[in-house]
Amino acid sequence: MAAKNDSFTRITDEILKFTDLAERNTQIDTSLYAKYDVKRGLRDINGNGVLTGLTNISEICAFKNENGVKIPCDGELYYRGYNIYDLVKSIPANDNFGFEKVTYLLLFGEIPNDSEFESFNKQLRFYRTLPKNFVRDIIMKAPTKNMMNMLERAVLSLYSYDKNADDISLPNVVRQCVQLIAILPQLSVYGYNAYMHYQKNKSLVIHRPEENYSTAENILHLLRHDSQFTKTEAKVLDIALMLHAEHGGGNNSTFTTHVVTSSGTDTYSAVAASLGSLKGPRHGGANIKVVEMFHDLKKNVKNWSNEKEISLYLNKLLNKEAFDGTGLIYGMGHAVYSLSDPRCKIMEEFAEGLAEEKKRTKEYKLYLTVAKLASEIIAEKRKIYKGVSPNVDFYSGFIYSMLDLPVELYTPIFAISRISGWSAHRIEEIINCGKIIRPAYKAIMPTREFPYEKE
Repeated sequence: MAAKNDSFTRITDEILKFTDLAERNTQIDTSLYAKYDVKRGLRDINGNGVLTGLTNISEICAFKNENGVKIPCDGELYYRGYNIYDLVKSIPANDNFGFEKVTYLLLFGEIPNDSEFESFNKQLRFYRTLPKNFVRDIIMKAPTKNMMNMLERAVLSLYSYDKNADDISLPNVVRQCVQLIAILPQLSVYGYNAYMHYQKNKSLVIHRPEENYSTAENILHLLRHDSQFTKTEAKVLDIALMLHAEHGGGNNSTFTTHVVTSSGTDTYSAVAASLGSLKGPRHGGANIKVVEMFHDLKKNVKNWSNEKEISLYLNKLLNKEAFDGTGLIYGMGHAVYSLSDPRCKIMEEFAEGLAEEKKRTKEYKLYLTVAKLASEIIAEKRKIYKGVSPNVDFYSGFIYSMLDLPVELYTPIFAISRISGWSAHRIEEIINCGKIIRPAYKAIMPTREFPYEKE
């Protein structure tokens, strides 16, 4: 048995030879991208996304056009035409259903009235029920340390329980999307519970979702053994879910939704593909890197109020002399935003209140200091075409740590939120799709004569 297990994971000398061969014959001269005017990664030379589609779902604004001149501005994010600031502000302090309200808005294009919202919540409550024995047969079997892989497997498994899984008519797709939005929190937390029990020898506690709880409240209820949480905790998590629910059609996982949906495939396959995209550390796992970076910073910076000492560490990060040696200050900068990320500003405000409740104001002030100094140091050290400021990942990891959420669930919580946006874009693609999305790639390998053996 040991030999079989070894053969499943061991890289042999032959595989190394094959790898060298693949690398030698597949490497592309980077100068050819400029020669053929190829927008690598669907971005132009300045890093701006290449226009590949139209959307009604959301909009990101990072520049203003004044007399034909493109000028950087504070970032703005709109869901269905509504500014994210106004949406967050519209949710009363004692209301933890902000995420559900923006989900309705993203899916159906209008802010719900009381009757519409109650009807939508009724549907979410109805669809929170998992198929019989699903937890035992799917989630508890082969638990994995990576919750995103578990989520993909669970979502694909749900296909087998759906009698109309391949029906891509609009009513059926809307039903499937609402159902997945409703049960993703359970799939995530139960997967984590299984991992902790079977691989970390912890006690196994499985709670059923509370019918009248919001998504944020249910996450905390499902995760904690005693099911207890404060109003502030639920409120901050609800705001985080609102902010992560959607971010334009061009982000990697949402674009994946459009690409896969355009092929005519089922909802479960489309969502699983988007989950696979979000798993990548360049996309959904960025806030984990921020938390790990701050752990390293705390080990090396003794005085958190000493800006000189903090600047020294940040310079070491940029010079590849600290942390993981990548030369990056994680949580700083964004592919689209220039002067500021609107989600980060909102998150910073709510992080302050939570830090006071958790008695971690000293750490919160450290984050503020790093954000200020990092912006200055990066602007000075690196040649950048636009401003650099903290992004949403800068504070989200800190907030999740204050909520005692395990690192293993940071990216799944992103998925729990972003599936609202994916669902809206899947619906949009189905309504408007005319052709399968098929970008062009230019072949640069010269044709060769096949080496037939001479008779």
